[in-house]
Amino acid sequence: MARTDERSSAHPRPYSDVRGHGLRLCSGDPESDADVDAWFRGRDDPEFRRWNTPWVLDEGLDGARASLRQRAESDAEGRTATFRVVDEVSGVTLGQVGFSAVEPFMRRAMVGYWVLPEARGRRVATRSLALAARWAFAELGLHRIELDHALGHDASCRIAERCGFPAEGTLRGAMFEQGRHDAFRDCHLHARLATDPESGGIA
Repeated sequence: MARTDERSSAHPRPYSDVRGHGLRLCSGDPESDADVDAWFRGRDDPEFRRWNTPWVLDEGLDGARASLRQRAESDAEGRTATFRVVDEVSGVTLGQVGFSAVEPFMRRAMVGYWVLPEARGRRVATRSLALAARWAFAELGLHRIELDHALGHDASCRIAERCGFPAEGTLRGAMFEQGRHDAFRDCHLHARLATDPESGGIA
């Protein structure tokens, strides 16, 4: 446990060069116009908004920059760990994967991800989730990573199962309805333990 505490207090962590499955995971830069544009396009995408309602809906690029700055500050404090997902060869941004609700004492966190429209159909979410989970177990010392998604999002179910996150049940009223902060919908809960085997067939 002492080792976990040491890791959690050493923020900001140098996690800008996590590589595997043809991807590179790196920190997003709020001062980079390209990074802000990718952050905005990912969160503004209709398919993303169909299944997710962020606490704060970015208002244009200025709002996206502020949102990315807040996430960078949260990362530095150890409450989250956010990665920009890029192609390892070309360096082109493909999406985002990150951890929230990081609890060093309980060694637990939540994971989420999104993929830019032009990068879909290439198993980017599957590959980035597998890579990020491996990093989190090794570098954050986590014991449990939870993943939830809106009921009916079958693609997320398949991605979770493929990455070794079996379904554990349904969470009632655990997520905002699409585009709303005054109504709720159910979620499927998946989770993976550090003691679970890595799933094959990721690439």
